[in-house]
Amino acid sequence: MALLLIIIYISFISLGLPDSLLGSAWPSMYKPLNVPLRYAGYLSMIISIGTVISSIFSEKIIRRFGTGLVTAVSVSMTAAALTGFSFSNTFAALCLFAVPLGLGGGSVDAALNNYVARHYKARHMSWLHCFWGVGASLGPIIMSFYLINKNSWDLGYRTIGIIQFCLAAALFASLPLWKNKTARSNSTYHKSIGFKQLVRITGVKQALAAFFCYCALETVTGLWGSSYLVIIKNIPPEIAAKWISLYYIGISFGRFISGFATLKLNNKQMIRLGQIIVECGVVVLILPFGESVLLTGFFMLGIGCAPIFPSLLHETPNNFGAENSQSIIGLQMASAYIGTALTPALFGRLAYYINFNIFPVFIGISLIVLVIMSETLNRKTVGR
Repeated sequence: MALLLIIIYISFISLGLPDSLLGSAWPSMYKPLNVPLRYAGYLSMIISIGTVISSIFSEKIIRRFGTGLVTAVSVSMTAAALTGFSFSNTFAALCLFAVPLGLGGGSVDAALNNYVARHYKARHMSWLHCFWGVGASLGPIIMSFYLINKNSWDLGYRTIGIIQFCLAAALFASLPLWKNKTARSNSTYHKSIGFKQLVRITGVKQALAAFFCYCALETVTGLWGSSYLVIIKNIPPEIAAKWISLYYIGISFGRFISGFATLKLNNKQMIRLGQIIVECGVVVLILPFGESVLLTGFFMLGIGCAPIFPSLLHETPNNFGAENSQSIIGLQMASAYIGTALTPALFGRLAYYINFNIFPVFIGISLIVLVIMSETLNRKTVGR
């Protein structure tokens, strides 16, 4: 049981590793590729569409093949895609490899979130996403190393691809650990509920909007934060890639602490605390402070984001009942991925036509809508 939990945590490290690479590498990638800066949003959208598709079909695939095998194959897909990125010298090639990168990442996310929610205690959900933060923090650090020492983003992608292949090998070796659990899990799936029935449940629309807005906030910060530092704050690209890792370190550290905080605070309190800290981080970015304070701002954004997503997920059975939670979690993950797919491209277009100074404003608006939706959800589900 403990060994399997370690394997699950390692799997979420592999999920986080690729998620932060594009944002940290893109300021050094787009000029050699002869494409506009805003094209990072389109590439991110392709990856996210893949995650939406894989999450929609994940339940049927997991029923047939089991969580362990699906996770191992999915990590292998991301490893192959990242290696393909490292050998790509055109934007079209990157778009091609973005498809399996998204499909693989979405399958891991959907499979393991559902597995941990059903088999482990609440604190493990926070720690699971903490390990995603570990992977997401390591990605920019590795990329920054190759940008500084080799002036090469492709070697950064290749190194992460090799790490992913090693993690995939460990997952295939661990398949016997999943067998008994998978057999019992397959016998306890709740019957699927139709989409129309789900969205009629009080509060579901607000929950979907909350997940969309959270992922807008998290993804835009991760993808465009480095470009904001380079373009607006005149930070060198290799230094900006290292600085943005502080945002992901904040998420990772915050989720580690959140695992202990859940022993004292309930999910609603954790969500509100995170929103307050994000607000403070946005204020720091807007006010004209020095470079050192910018680092604090990105770290605060990460700390604030940390408890929101796991707590929203874990609150689902309380909001909608255990009999509906599995189907609604699937919808929430799809809404989250749609937010991840659309908003980076939207921000890229807005920044192109207006200015990159709108970066903290965009994050602030996403936060405001998130607060409104989550508090409306709380009112609609109170006493349920």
